[in-house]
Amino acid sequence: MFKTLFHRPRVISRHADAPLADARNTFLFHLASRGTPRSTLLRYARQLRVIAGRLDRQLPGQIPHQEIAHCARRWALHQRRGGRAQSLKWSAEHFVQVASAWCRFMGWLKVEPARVPAYAAKVDAWVAFLRTDEQLSERTISGYRWWATALLAWLKQQGVPLRQLALAQMDELMQQLAAKSLSRVTLATAAKGFRRFLHYAYAQGWCRRDLAPGILSPRLFRQEDLPAGPTWPEVQRLIAATNGPAPQQQRNRAILLLLAVYGLRSGEVRTLCLEDVDWPRRVLRVRRSKSARVHEYPLTAMMGQALRSYLKAARPACARPELFLTLHAPFRRLSPGAMYQVTRALFERLQIASPKRGPHALRHACATYLLNQGFSLKKVGDHLGHQSLSATQIYAKVDLAGLRAVAAFDLGGLL
Repeated sequence: MFKTLFHRPRVISRHADAPLADARNTFLFHLASRGTPRSTLLRYARQLRVIAGRLDRQLPGQIPHQEIAHCARRWALHQRRGGRAQSLKWSAEHFVQVASAWCRFMGWLKVEPARVPAYAAKVDAWVAFLRTDEQLSERTISGYRWWATALLAWLKQQGVPLRQLALAQMDELMQQLAAKSLSRVTLATAAKGFRRFLHYAYAQGWCRRDLAPGILSPRLFRQEDLPAGPTWPEVQRLIAATNGPAPQQQRNRAILLLLAVYGLRSGEVRTLCLEDVDWPRRVLRVRRSKSARVHEYPLTAMMGQALRSYLKAARPACARPELFLTLHAPFRRLSPGAMYQVTRALFERLQIASPKRGPHALRHACATYLLNQGFSLKKVGDHLGHQSLSATQIYAKVDLAGLRAVAAFDLGGLL
């Protein structure tokens, strides 16, 4: 690998004669197989030679992260004294990043056992109950777990055992959350999670009283939590803005079509795999985030063309099964934050005023558009993958003026 990256014999010899050459070479080959750009490989190769020289006595062998951080600081001080760096931050961070990745790949990084909080067993038991008995989706369970963990961590910080918890402490916690400028909808979600957990805790004998009925929640005004999204012409502008030859544009165009036309959730797009596109049948298979059911959609001509363009010219060539990947190595599935950035950046660039700017806003826009086009709640719910009609009925309140116009037209025809 050294001969591939470097051309001068002296430079090649310098890297080949440094300590742990075989291990460094193996790691560089691994990075290259994942599609890492040559510029990144060069940067890693130079840093690995420094790391091998400074950790030569500890490697190969188990090395703790603290030792890597200590050597990184010494290297950063050396760089600053030599006038090659103005601060310690970036030299130390790059040393730790490369050294940790290398040692982890080689099996040399000593993994310290994570400290498990004393309340973790209670949270795990409650999560198992929600999963088996309540049969909630993993996304919903994740939200409940977060609020229960936050509650128990706060109680531990306050020195209040769960068995001695009183409503006064819960009022204090809700006041602290409100002081962080959380919205009423978020506070109501927190109160709902606290109620559900404390009701279960009382049933298990962890609390003396069932505190769930006494937890106060902020009042939500009518239509305050209705879905909010852009208008359909604005959605069309968003999609048109991705019409270009750049890899990022082709990937984002396919993502936006899935969000807006098919009304998919962000997680459903992120988990799509190559095998989910059935080209012979022209079908797209989607695994629902909440119900885990597989829903088949017809692959429209526009969607098929967008996916073909992305797969041919934009998707990185690698062995990962996911359909949408990062465009730079190491290639991996898009994170929720990356999905949010795809839509938010377009909203800001096109100066589209919308209360919500994430991927879910396009799902709301899709539902509202279909209702305004005259589709029944049942058909819209089937398109969105709703399990009950009540989940779709909320969209009927979004465009009240449009619905009143439809009602007036129908009544006028009957009179």
